[in-house]
Amino acid sequence: MSTDDSTHTDDPLAALHTDEWEAEMEELLEETDHDTELGIEMAKDAQRLVAGQIDEEEFHAKYHEAVIDEFGVDDRPIDDAIDTVKEAGGDAAAALEAFEDDDGTDRRDAMKKFGVGAAALSLAGWATADAMDDEPQDQAAVAAAQEDDEDDLQWGMVIDLDKCDGCLACVVACEQENGTGDGENWMYVFAYEEEDQDDMNYLVRTCQMCSDAPCEKVCPTTARHTRSSDGLVLTDYDVCIGCRYCQVACPYGVNYFQWGEPETPMDEIDDNHTHDKRGQWVDSRPPRGVMGKCTMCPSRQDGNMGDDMVGTTACEDACSMDAIHFGNMEDPDSDPNQYLEQVREERASANELQDDDADEWADRPDHTASTFRLLEEIGTKPNVVFVGNEPSSDAEQVEGPVSYEDVGQVDNRKEALDDGTFAGGVTE
Repeated sequence: MSTDDSTHTDDPLAALHTDEWEAEMEELLEETDHDTELGIEMAKDAQRLVAGQIDEEEFHAKYHEAVIDEFGVDDRPIDDAIDTVKEAGGDAAAALEAFEDDDGTDRRDAMKKFGVGAAALSLAGWATADAMDDEPQDQAAVAAAQEDDEDDLQWGMVIDLDKCDGCLACVVACEQENGTGDGENWMYVFAYEEEDQDDMNYLVRTCQMCSDAPCEKVCPTTARHTRSSDGLVLTDYDVCIGCRYCQVACPYGVNYFQWGEPETPMDEIDDNHTHDKRGQWVDSRPPRGVMGKCTMCPSRQDGNMGDDMVGTTACEDACSMDAIHFGNMEDPDSDPNQYLEQVREERASANELQDDDADEWADRPDHTASTFRLLEEIGTKPNVVFVGNEPSSDAEQVEGPVSYEDVGQVDNRKEALDDGTFAGGVTE
């Protein structure tokens, strides 16, 4: 998000790593059984990593011993390991020999350096008992490694904020689809005002499905991971230990911890709406003690809910204003990309009109249309594109035309625009 001159800095993370943010994140982590200081420092460095200020190997080495001491395992994947196995044509033995030859280290040390544990190595294709020796094997990562690599598929969204009317239908639909509890708004609509604007503005906030997700970088168990077949950032509920480090590392404030027993029991959830095509429990609401967030409906995308549901989400279906467009961000003919093309054409037409007829130009509601990605400057590579006004650091959240209580929801995200970031000011 943009900042004013008083807070401008060459470091794009400065607006995130404030004393207020750190105090709030410390309070959040102190509610867990895990090391608060470690979580805060890892979160900061995970964001520095995606911003290009530190590299992957440096980040991994810096926290390896501390993560092992705290969790007994460090299964954070190393991208270099995955890339090397791909370069070896998927030949695990050849890739491991390359690691050993490059560094003059034995197999165990090579494995630790390039993955530190079975999960990272499984992601790289090393899921055999021989390669693992006595390292525990992470079945979730093995399944992820077996997916077909489809570089031409990246699910994402275009959300037209100028069309949003704050009705909260998307929020309700998400809750009904996923069985989330009160206040666990995987989809959230901010109503806000700006000093220099008369009208109320909206920001529809969902998981940004980052291509370089800080939340994934800090997860010690690979529970938080990116599905290689379609770029969805998901949580394996069977693997998550509830440390909440992902919640602190995420700059968008989209993670929720399931404190108690879920309000929706398992027998009320469709069997087709829990496990994805890999057999991992990543969809619908999480169990007690586990992190949850927007998933962009992998059960739908995998065809579990029927072929006609592939390429759709509950929030998009519920939006009567045609503000949400879900689809493959890598396909120029997909709905979201076609919608963006339409916006660009309308903007070009409006710009021509500005020169030819200033009066008619002034009456056009779409003449200010622009596009942006939230916090794109920090390197997360979000896969949600917004059409409309980007909130400034002076944006003030206000009550919308429809309250969360009016639609049977609980609003726990007040003041989330503090300091121009979705991490600051979030209360639960």
